[in-house]
Amino acid sequence: MKTNKSSVQLYALIIAMGGLLMGFDASVISGVVKFIEPEFNLSKIELGWAVASLSLTATLAMMFAGPISDKLGRNVVLKYAALLYFFSAIISAVAPSFLILVIARLIAGIGVGMSLILAPMYIAEISPAENRGKMVSFNQLNIVIGISLAFFTNYLIVHLASSDAEWVHSLKIKEYNWRWMLGLEAIPALIYFICLFFVPQSPRWLIMKERYDEALLVLKKISDNESSEKMIAEIKSSILLDSKPKEKSTIKDLFLPSMKLVLSIGVVIAVLQQITGINSVFFYAPMIFEQSGIGTDTSFIQAILVGLINVVFTIIAIALIDKLGRKPLLTIGVIGVALSMFLLAYSFNDATYTLTKDSISKLPKEISVEKISLLQDKTFQSDTQFKNAISETLGIAVEKKYESELISASISMNAILILIGILGFVASFAISLGPVMWVLFSELFPNKIRGIAISFVGFINSAVSFIVQLVFPWELDKLGSTWTFLWYGIFALIGLLFILKLLPETKGKSLEELEAILVK
Repeated sequence: MKTNKSSVQLYALIIAMGGLLMGFDASVISGVVKFIEPEFNLSKIELGWAVASLSLTATLAMMFAGPISDKLGRNVVLKYAALLYFFSAIISAVAPSFLILVIARLIAGIGVGMSLILAPMYIAEISPAENRGKMVSFNQLNIVIGISLAFFTNYLIVHLASSDAEWVHSLKIKEYNWRWMLGLEAIPALIYFICLFFVPQSPRWLIMKERYDEALLVLKKISDNESSEKMIAEIKSSILLDSKPKEKSTIKDLFLPSMKLVLSIGVVIAVLQQITGINSVFFYAPMIFEQSGIGTDTSFIQAILVGLINVVFTIIAIALIDKLGRKPLLTIGVIGVALSMFLLAYSFNDATYTLTKDSISKLPKEISVEKISLLQDKTFQSDTQFKNAISETLGIAVEKKYESELISASISMNAILILIGILGFVASFAISLGPVMWVLFSELFPNKIRGIAISFVGFINSAVSFIVQLVFPWELDKLGSTWTFLWYGIFALIGLLFILKLLPETKGKSLEELEAILVK
């Protein structure tokens, strides 16, 4: 089929801005957690809740995003998502309490759930088969750009807070640092809302609604006349030849025997993408780096490096996904994920913690020298032992506020290995599970139930993400870094076995061809 590549790419890039907002909204909290924990006196689970609350409503939104978009249209629902992003950013920035902050995050989660499901769905429905993987990956690229943008703006705000510039003081960036981090999202959200008015409805959705003339007009914008007519005929055939074309699709249709293979693949890949810990890294990056003793400022700088690696390897994945295929990228990436997590577990297991007289003298003056001297020259073999001893000696509030400084003063480990492990993990994820999962979701399921099916597996993906984010601070506190990362590596190995044995290759086939092959 001859296509107008510029039109297709323009529509895909506009729609994929939802991914940028999603990435920014999800990751900006990584810079916020350090400041809200002592300000609101949060427990580790409450801290996890501040991060994971977004995923809770995103999980619920994924269940109705697809069905609602089947009624109203993909880009109409995305406009509502843009407005939700905008208002949640404003409310977050002025939140007077932890409760209001969580409510704002819950509002943002609805927008995340909508855009995460509908953006790749729309792009898949307007893209030619030979370029579909690359086009759908635009959304993942925008997600990682949004993540990088969040890491960069977080660092910029932390850096500006130490400036003596008049305008910095007038804007109260130091006093309201985390509020500025959250409020900046209102700008791209408003831009996204405006841009969506220039994007047409999905031609496949129009055909589902029997609005054939409108579908033809849209297709003529992205392809030649002959190809447009042919595409309409193929889509109509796929929809109308369904055994029950006039009946409404329901969640029960997903559990028909004919859907067993594609549903199993969708569920396993959805779980694997999150249970290997990607959102623990993206949403707690500065916290993880602080555990290696590098300090607050350096941890924010290294978080920017995480974002850049994420962008670079996502671009590599986009370049390779329609050449190498989905399965080879997943295989290579998941192997890298497992090895990286095992490296992190080894590095943290090798660390020791000892406060010397010299290191104690360099601690912040707010820490009682008399009390902390009780731990002088005592060596602890794990981070959990050391943190428990600090809490018992100085109190929980002091340990929370000065955890980074105390770890930096006591730890003995190879921090370079931690950086290599984190960057290796992010690179492996970005070239595989990040973009490939959503490409597979947009390809596996039949036209008639695609909205419901992607919402279902997206629900599972987001539910696992919520749990991982919620318990991560608790895991670091109770299990320690070693066991936390070790479990992520074990889950990656299990997922690798499934990919090698059961995952089919889907590149280069039309959605209608895949339906004929996979759904028996």
